[in-house]
Formats: sequence, structure tokens, C-alpha cells
Amino acid sequence: MNRTTAPRLRTLLLLLLAVTGALLAGASPASAHAALTGSDPAQGVVARTAPSQVSLTFSEKVAMSDGSVRVLDPRGKPVQTGSPVGVSGTTYAVKLKSGLAKGTYTVTYQVVSADSHPVAGAYTFSVGAPSRTVVTGTAPVAGGGVVGGLYAFGRYVSYAGFIVLAGGAAFVLACWQRGAGVRAVQRLVVGGWIALTAATLWLLLLRGSYTTTGSFADVFDLDLLGQVLQTKTGAALVSRLLLLAAAALFVAVLFGTYTRREDATEKRDLTFGLAVGGVVVAAGLATSWAMAEHASTGLQPGLAMPVDVVHLLAVAAWLGGLTALLTALYRAPAEQPVEAAAVRRFSRLAFGSVLALVATGAYQSWRQLGSWSSFTETRYGQLLLAKIALVAVLVGIAGLSRRWTGRLTDRSTDAGRARTDRVPATTTPGGGGAGGDAGDPGDARRAAQLARQRAAVDAARQKRLRDADENRFGLRRSVLAEAGVALVLLAVTTALTQTEPGRTEQEAEAAASSPAGSGTSAASGALTLDMPFDTGGTDGKGVVRVGLDPARVGGNEMHVYVQRPNGRAFDVPEVKVSFTLEAQKIGPLPVNPDHITTGHWSANGVQLPVAGDWKVAVTVRTSDIDQATVSKNAQIG
Repeated sequence: MNRTTAPRLRTLLLLLLAVTGALLAGASPASAHAALTGSDPAQGVVARTAPSQVSLTFSEKVAMSDGSVRVLDPRGKPVQTGSPVGVSGTTYAVKLKSGLAKGTYTVTYQVVSADSHPVAGAYTFSVGAPSRTVVTGTAPVAGGGVVGGLYAFGRYVSYAGFIVLAGGAAFVLACWQRGAGVRAVQRLVVGGWIALTAATLWLLLLRGSYTTTGSFADVFDLDLLGQVLQTKTGAALVSRLLLLAAAALFVAVLFGTYTRREDATEKRDLTFGLAVGGVVVAAGLATSWAMAEHASTGLQPGLAMPVDVVHLLAVAAWLGGLTALLTALYRAPAEQPVEAAAVRRFSRLAFGSVLALVATGAYQSWRQLGSWSSFTETRYGQLLLAKIALVAVLVGIAGLSRRWTGRLTDRSTDAGRARTDRVPATTTPGGGGAGGDAGDPGDARRAAQLARQRAAVDAARQKRLRDADENRFGLRRSVLAEAGVALVLLAVTTALTQTEPGRTEQEAEAAASSPAGSGTSAASGALTLDMPFDTGGTDGKGVVRVGLDPARVGGNEMHVYVQRPNGRAFDVPEVKVSFTLEAQKIGPLPVNPDHITTGHWSANGVQLPVAGDWKVAVTVRTSDIDQATVSKNAQIG
């Protein structure tokens, strides 16, 4: 079997590339993980009269609560009235108080997208004329802070618990049925059940704060918990807890009744029943993720959800079985070593799981990315590349494990059994011992102690002989390396489930940089220019918007807004602006605007001496060393 490993791996990789290429080439628009795509009033607009409402448009439908949208005046006091309501499709509006004073207003929003993830952000607009504002945006934000970190950790533990629970049980039933009686394997699977149950309860408690205030003080708020139970995610978590009760019964039978059955027919029937029941429970648990996350929204949810379930089950069978195999190789007692046949069976199960992962993973990548550029231009794509690289490393190490499996024999086990058969039975008390009779308690204790010593020595001898097998030793090391890579892979996968898909990120970036908000407004005489930038460093992409009012010769009001690709305000360390009229060799005239609030800079009295086609250049610095200068020409005056 080991001779066919290399061709299979090459075929697997070629299949992955071919399927992924075909899918990405035919990608069509879809969305998930909602992003703000429009607003009225728009970002940075200076309205002559106060609006009666603020409306927000998202890339998909979102869930809103009473405080999801707030509009704050320059002093930080809310001016919205009532709750936000749906206007049409994916647009939501909130009414404003009448008679708003002049100044800069801040709009903040915290909503929950259809795939269960919180989406938050803020922007500003002005009435009459811009002003300073006390709103800083430093309060806890939904999905971030300490609560966000704890929620992410809970998701990691829940995935790990499911993988160990489902994969460990599958390893016992499909590969090593004698392992049901091994204490170390029992503890591993039960530990997976405990971890998944505890993490699910933890996520249920954290969910309310995670999607609203982001404050740890609200974790035990019963009102928030009641609201969570009425959401799709809350229903999924409760369903998971109910399924875990069924899983507890499955584990009890597997490590209880199953291990005591000796009749071959009865044990075969019980194996079949446990296999069917285990698949049903495991698929149900996997569905509790699929029904509330990325697979449940966007393109083709009816197909994406079962594909996601198969993907999770394949991950569990591979990585969970790997963990169980590692436990058996290191912790199984000397008299119950894992047989080479069991390792070979797991090797076949793992290879089938990898094939399922390739097929389902290619489809998921197409849904969430949609284009080749998303691999490098979005955080989701970059994480996905890291995941693909880790899977490739894992498959490579698995190939080494297959080699050791092909060489592994049961020589040491057979030899150990033969030696065990030759060990004479312990002499019964009084049957030729050191002079005592059968009724002497002292002789009985000495005989029992001698028996324990002989058993310990024999077990140690068998363990030394087993560990001396270089093939078994090599297999243990390669499986340990696989498990180490699997831990990192699980962390990257958890991060992927909480990251905005590449499709949505690029759609939001396109909306932010579209020419709809660029150009001259005939009604007000104001000028707005949008310029995408990339400083080349970490977190270096965004869009800078320059507004000039009245965009005429003489004094002008200038406002600069910096946004991330997803539309959120981007508080970079420094922004500088210059104006150059190249036709008359005037400039550059530098302007250093004042920082007003998060992502917002302003300057008064910007003097432009003559009319003409002015070049507006903006330098954005995102770190100590990373900066970029972008420019656009505009007719002024």
C-alpha cells in the first residue's frame, strides 16, 4: 500500500488545483458576513439642512435590535428616536430628532449578519458646517475586545472537542475495536465530550455580549441570554446541547456494554447499531455549525450546508482519529498494543477523509472567494492559503506515516505473548514456598507481592520490546508531528470561520471606491474625491476621501476621511494633503489637517489662489515606516 502513496498524493494535489481553478473561473456574485455598502447621509457629506433620518444599506439582510444604530451629536448625545426599521431589501433607517444643530454627527452601528457574525462600524456627516466632536469610538465594540477573544477561544475548544469526540469514536469502531477497553482512549473521547459541552455552554453565555455591547459585565445578563435564545445561533447552540445528551448515551454504551460483549454475533450487531447511531449524532452536531454560519447564507445555501457537514465529518475522522491513534501508540498498556492492522485501517480511513476534504474545500473556497485575486488581496484568502499549506504539510507527513505503517509488524506483540505464555503461574501460598503453611497471612501477602512484582517486570519487558521496534517508533514520531500540525490547522480554521469572506470584502471595497461619491456636486458646489491606497505594510489598504467646500478660489473647508476596505473608519497615524496647479507651476501647497475623530481630519481656510485643474495629493502613513501618496486631478473654481 505504501508504494501507491506518492501517486495518490500527486493525483490528490492535481485534483485540488483543477477543481479549484474550474470553480473560481466560473464564479458569480454572492455575499456573506454583511458589510456596509451605502448610507444616507453618506460618509463625510456636509448637508445644508438637517436630515429627518439616517439609512444604512448592507450587502445582505442583518438582524437589528433597539440600539443597533445610534446617531450622536457633537457632544456625544444620541439624537435618534425609536428603533431602526427595514425600509426596503437590505436598507434600514432610524428617525432623528427635529431641529438638529449645526456640527458633525457620528453614526455607529452594531448588527448581526445572516451568518451569525457581529458587524460594527461608524462614520460621520455634518449639518451646516463641520465641527469638533467628543465621540472617540473607544468603547467596547461587538465582536472585539476581551469578550471577542474569549468567544474565539470557545469556538476553538468546541471544534477541538467535536473532532476528538467524533473522530476518536470512529477510530475505535472502524479501526481498533479492542481500543474500546483501553482506559487512555476512553479518557480521550470522554474528554472531547466534556470540552464540547463546556464550550457550547460558554458560547451561549458569551453570545449576547459578543453581538451587542462587547462588555464582559454583560456576559451573565439574563435579558441578553433570552434574546440570544430567540436567534438562529442560539437555537443552533441549544440543539447542540440536546445532541450532546444523545452523544453521552452513545459513549456510555461504547465504553460499557460494548466492551463486555463476548459473543461475536451480538458484538457485530452492536457495532453496526453504534456505527449508524454515531453517524447520525455526529452529523447532527456538525449541522449545528452549518445552520448558523457561513454555509447558511450567500450562494447556494441548500447545497453549501450539507457540503459543510461532510467537510466537518471528514475533518473529525482524519484529525480526531489521528489523535486517538497517537494516544493509543503512546498510552496503550503493553499488553494491549495497537495492532498494525488497526493502523492500516486508519490509513485508509484518513485517505478517504482527505479526498472528501479536497472536494468540499474546493467548493467552499469558490463560495467564499469567487476570484483568484481574493487569495492575496483579502484576509480570508490569506488565511485560506495558510490552511491549504498546512493541509499539504499534513498530507506529506501522513505519507511518511503510511511508510512506517507498511513496515510495521506484530513481531514484538507475538513475541511478548509467547513469553507471557511461558511465564510460570504464581506459586500458591503454602505450595512449596519458604516454609509457611496455607493459612499463614504473612505468606499470602508475600506471595501476592511477588505476583505483582513479576507482572510489573513482565509488562516492562514487553514495553521495552515493543518500543524497540524501529518501525513502531518511527510511526509514533510521525503521528506526533501530524498532531502538532493539526493543532495549528485547527486554529487557522477557527480564525477563518470568524473572518469576513473574500467576496464580501472585495464588494465592500468596490463600493467604497466607486465613482458614485466622486466628483463635483452641482447643488452645493462641494467637491469629493475618493482615492484607494496601499502602503504595502500590514493592514495598509484603504480608501481616503477628500471633501472640499465650496471648491472655489479663496478659502475652503477641507475634510479628509480614511476608511478600511470594509468601510470602517481607519485611524492612521498621519495624513497630509497638498495642492498643485501644474499648468501654472503653482505648488505644491501643503495642508496639515487636524485630527477630529476616528478616521476624520479637517482643515479650515484652505486657500487656493486661482482656478484651474488642480492635482490633489494625499499622503497616508499607516505605521512608522509604511506610507503611500495617492492623487487625483479636479477642476476647482
